[in-house]
Amino acid sequence: MRSTTGWRAQDGALVQAAITRRDLRRDDIAVRVDLCGVCHTDLHALHSHDGGVLVPGHEFTGVVLEVGPDVTRFRHGDAVAVGNIVDSCGECDMCAAGQENFCRAYPTLTYGGTDRHDGTTTLGGFSREYVVREKFAYPLPSGLDPAAAAPLMCAGITVWEPLRALDVGPGTRVAVAGLGGLGHLAVKLAAAMGAEVSVVSRSADREAEAIKLGARDLVVSTDAASVAASRDRFDVLVDTVPVPHDVSPYLRLVAMDGTLSQVGHLGSMTVETLDLLVGRKKLSSGGSGGVPATAAMLEFCAEHGVAADVEVLPSARVGEALDRLGRGDVRHRFVLDLSDLD
Repeated sequence: MRSTTGWRAQDGALVQAAITRRDLRRDDIAVRVDLCGVCHTDLHALHSHDGGVLVPGHEFTGVVLEVGPDVTRFRHGDAVAVGNIVDSCGECDMCAAGQENFCRAYPTLTYGGTDRHDGTTTLGGFSREYVVREKFAYPLPSGLDPAAAAPLMCAGITVWEPLRALDVGPGTRVAVAGLGGLGHLAVKLAAAMGAEVSVVSRSADREAEAIKLGARDLVVSTDAASVAASRDRFDVLVDTVPVPHDVSPYLRLVAMDGTLSQVGHLGSMTVETLDLLVGRKKLSSGGSGGVPATAAMLEFCAEHGVAADVEVLPSARVGEALDRLGRGDVRHRFVLDLSDLD
């Protein structure tokens, strides 16, 4: 076994602790984790933790330290990125289609998952080293800043998938509800794809920020006149709001035969059929991405200069990052610098 240091859950907080990684299998690489994004999922995992070893973190960049004997795509010193999926069955129709994120046997998650070989619980990227199958690591394009690229591996791919699946491009009218970690990347990506982008927000104060990110305008969801003016306006609405909410007002903004893609809140919701019926509107969702889509997303972001807006903190301040994330006090993604674990 390999020994490293990370941030482990204990009594509702994260404490620095020694953790172990597996010895490299033939197709594994060992990655020095340099920078890891902080996601709402990490916060939820910590709040719901009821025992067992938990090390959060599932969007990170770093450098290859060592490779297994069958590894062909990486060598020592390569810059890499790893997301929230680190294995899949490799045999089902979804895996065959390059949609490992929908693996019929369920994908192995970067933390809180079950290793498909030895049954151990996977431990995440809030640590100085991670061991991962070569297939689920990605070369980090040289044009991307490692800190700003880390959130692409979760937030970025989460919004990339529906935008691509819905053929967003020049002339597509896209709205993005919510302007957090997911939302600000949805705006940037949709704009880079050539779409006409708007942001839906409860506050008119976000307009300048939305336009800076690439949006053309802002729809104020608490202003009846603003909402009325945008009724049936958008071909695609990406809903990134991470808490329970009523999607009916957003559906009313979707154009005939348009789609609302809900990627923020993963819990239950109630939908009025009439909000779908009038205009043949569709409700969809998505989660993460497969290997081909993730690789394509990284190359697109490098080509178009798309990356997250981040605030980088030393990993010793992870508690502060999680507390502020819970209060919405971040523009737009925290990234932890793990070098202070040396």
